[in-house]
Amino acid sequence: MNAAATTPQPAPAWRGGWAQGLSYGGLGLPLAFVALPLYVVLPNHYATAFGIPLATLGALLLAARLFDAIADPVIGRLADGWFTRPPVVVMTAAVAAAVVLALGFRGLFFPAVEGTTALLAWCAVLLCITYLSYSVLAVVHQAWGARLGGDEGQRARIVSWREGLALVGVLVASVLPSVAGLGVTTIVFAVLLALGVALLARAPQPALGRAPAAPPSLVEPLRVGAFRRLLAIYLVNGVASAVPATLVLFFINDRLQAKAFEPLFLASYFAAGALSMPLWVRLVGRLGLARAWLAGMVLAIVTFAWAALLGEGDVVAYTLVCIASGVALGADLTLPGALLAGVVQRAGHGERLEGAYFGWWNFCTKLNLALAAGVSLPLLQAFGYEPGSRSPEALQALTLAYCLLPCALKLGATALLWIFWIRKETPR
Repeated sequence: MNAAATTPQPAPAWRGGWAQGLSYGGLGLPLAFVALPLYVVLPNHYATAFGIPLATLGALLLAARLFDAIADPVIGRLADGWFTRPPVVVMTAAVAAAVVLALGFRGLFFPAVEGTTALLAWCAVLLCITYLSYSVLAVVHQAWGARLGGDEGQRARIVSWREGLALVGVLVASVLPSVAGLGVTTIVFAVLLALGVALLARAPQPALGRAPAAPPSLVEPLRVGAFRRLLAIYLVNGVASAVPATLVLFFINDRLQAKAFEPLFLASYFAAGALSMPLWVRLVGRLGLARAWLAGMVLAIVTFAWAALLGEGDVVAYTLVCIASGVALGADLTLPGALLAGVVQRAGHGERLEGAYFGWWNFCTKLNLALAAGVSLPLLQAFGYEPGSRSPEALQALTLAYCLLPCALKLGATALLWIFWIRKETPR
């Protein structure tokens, strides 16, 4: 092995364009594709096809998700070690994780056992294996992009390719199971995953990381003040975004009474998010990452305040709400990750601890979903709402939880972003 293979080398310049964007961002599509069936389709499949009680299934899924979230920081630390070795090591880990993920995804929907106890055991084991392999690929993918470096605009472009193609994956996954069935869905996913890993092998290579003299502590990123502040902003803003995502179908079915238009609303939301990403990247050149993200938060607040005024039959108005909130989603997906890459660089941890940072980042992402359900659903129950309720009191509670609670949380996130980031971190 020659010296060039064992010493850090500068990363090649990110030239942008479709070829590099697709080669790096392509893996984001199947990773997002698998997330929707696991979180949405799987519970309904086990309840209807196998008769598993919802309460039991819910407890199992919650335990598996908590296990997955706790494992993310450990996976991040392992990924940093892989990036200190020749690129073939990272790709070998990615290929192995992809194979396990494809097999686990298929096995979850087509179990090889019968009986409630055996099915629950099968589901628990395969969920843990599938979640872990998914997390390995996600952390490697995110750390890879962060290690490409660059200024604010370049970091935003890199993240926008990854998250834009992820939204395409969500759109495909929201349609394919109902149109083609779960068997075809698992095969399509395996093909897309293989293609995504193959494209990543052709992507601009990150610099070979520097192996530390001693293994870094698992909590090393949390010792960086800027990361703690950014993580707090990201957590509050993430809960604000996850609350309406948790309640959107209730709002459509009961407040708007427009269940037939669900595909229109969801497609408008995700398509607007994907199409808005280049606009946010351009806005970064004018405002900077933090102020552009602030603009996205303000747009979300105005949008959900307007949604609070809607009622039965307001299909056109709510479609516009979905488009506007989708544009705000584009900012949430593109800009925080680019800010994080800058934090890693300024902390002197570039090409060394990106995986550790994204491990904690993903932990908070998954925590957002749990907190959103933990805040919004008990709040709805306390105020008398149940699915299918049409009484004025119940609908008012739904509007408060779906529209005004996210506004309050977004206002808190904007305050945190302004006070603890823009005033502290942005150069005068």
